[in-house]
Amino acid sequence: MAGPSSAMADIMAMAPVVPVVVVEDLDAAIPMAEALVRGGLPVIEVTLRTEIGLDAIYKISREVPGAVVGAGTVNRPEQLVDSLEAGAKFIVSPGATPSLVYAASSAAVPYLPGAATASEMLALLEEGISHQKFFPAEASGGAAALKSFAAPLAEVKFCPTGGIDVESAQDYLALQNVVCVGGSWVTPSKLVKAGDWDAIEKLAGDAAKLGSR
Repeated sequence: MAGPSSAMADIMAMAPVVPVVVVEDLDAAIPMAEALVRGGLPVIEVTLRTEIGLDAIYKISREVPGAVVGAGTVNRPEQLVDSLEAGAKFIVSPGATPSLVYAASSAAVPYLPGAATASEMLALLEEGISHQKFFPAEASGGAAALKSFAAPLAEVKFCPTGGIDVESAQDYLALQNVVCVGGSWVTPSKLVKAGDWDAIEKLAGDAAKLGSR
């Protein structure tokens, strides 16, 4: 059976874009996730930035075949535990603390912690975490910064997230040390509020074609 690090690598390799979703209306969670899966983006990060984030994870994990739903903005070990109980298949955090790394390791869950500096990346490597979230990507130097990390930190593979749109996503995905990118442009709030799932499926379909090489 694959370990957590290997499992996270497999999840990241499923699609070039991981939608970063903030669910504000629980009724929208299922049709939105279904549209993303139909469009070719099965890996979905539901953030815990709203009070219904865990409820959305619960519903998507049980009612949307093909969806691989994870919890994002996990800042404390207790949130990690709650997310797993809700049905999250992976955990994403904006940074990493010893207690979060320990909780993820203890739970043997695929874990994608955030890092923005070489020191943070090395610290995660020492914990056996080679797949990391470069966050906040655009504010931390963008694709040029990640390209600079490639040689000295050849073991690390990234999912850059933060301020990325469809145009900049292509710059990141062209890098050999980038497996996928995280972004919210595929689920714009205007379309979600309008219930325009066909439009979201189209955005997902376009995103699923990015980074082919």
